[in-house]
Amino acid sequence: MPGGRTGGSGAAATKRFEASEEATQREEEQEDDGDEDLRDGGVPFFVNRGGLPIDEPTWERMWRHVAKIHPEGETVAQRIRGATDLPKIPIPSVPALQPSTPIPERLEAIQRYIKELQYNHTGTQFFEIKKSRPLTGLMDLAKEMTKEALPIKCLEAVILGIYLTNNMPTLERFPISFKTHFSGNYFRHIVLGVNFGGRYGALGISRREELMYKAPTFRTLSELIFNYEEAYHRCWHVLRKVKLGHCVSHDPHSVEQIEWKHSILDVEKLSREDFRKELERHARDMRLKIGKGTGPPSPTKDRKKDVSSPQRGQSSPHRHNSRGERRLSGEKKPAESKAMPDLNGYQIRV
Repeated sequence: MPGGRTGGSGAAATKRFEASEEATQREEEQEDDGDEDLRDGGVPFFVNRGGLPIDEPTWERMWRHVAKIHPEGETVAQRIRGATDLPKIPIPSVPALQPSTPIPERLEAIQRYIKELQYNHTGTQFFEIKKSRPLTGLMDLAKEMTKEALPIKCLEAVILGIYLTNNMPTLERFPISFKTHFSGNYFRHIVLGVNFGGRYGALGISRREELMYKAPTFRTLSELIFNYEEAYHRCWHVLRKVKLGHCVSHDPHSVEQIEWKHSILDVEKLSREDFRKELERHARDMRLKIGKGTGPPSPTKDRKKDVSSPQRGQSSPHRHNSRGERRLSGEKKPAESKAMPDLNGYQIRV
């Protein structure tokens, strides 16, 4: 009967919606655990959880995965592993930055260093980043990154950027996460936002030049985010969500956790003007927090001498931020369809 078919269709639609909600919930839980990038545009990738040197099972799994995701398949893996005359790769040196050097120049030097490490295309992240770890533990991990000088992904670059800017107390740092959609898949990216002298910029790494470093020249936070949005549009990606954290402490021995997503902005549910207002509201929140003295403390005098070499302290309890403290913004509005060229299913990964 028609009524029965309608009821069945409604039930099926309800189940699909519930499944979608469950998937979204799992995704949020993954992000809380620091595993938000375990799927990159629908393509899974692995994390080396055994530390360095890489153990044999992880090493073999990496090469099997390379054979799956590389256009040349097993051929490229065999060619590299069987070569006896591979060129020696230069090891980038951590920039020696003098306190007298202007902050913008120091940021450029740090970005050059991050870029020299190169983006990790293997499909296996070499350093395991647990977002719930206290800052002191993440700084120890960043120190290890500088020693090993291996290719990194965007989340590793953020941790490294924090580590290398800890001795710049006049520079505020905060995480910025992006979620975009292209050709049926979702992509995630993260950079380290910076604010110096009231101007915004960012440090980071990406497959795309326009999605990493931004010099601190943007007058407002919204100008910075809109610049990234325009860069995504040039790659035919649609920005879906932006997550903004609070300022990170300059104390490398701090046992506090990084607040990764104080504000969660659903771009689809916000008008352009509301999106801008929410971004500026977050910027005001950061300024007020710092102005009230509740923001990130600068290193104490006896620690400034050793900011570049933090030592691991005793194990500290993990503190989980309440979801109630995060600000979800936006009301659902009908999406406007945009013309898009036929790219024949090609995945533009950023």
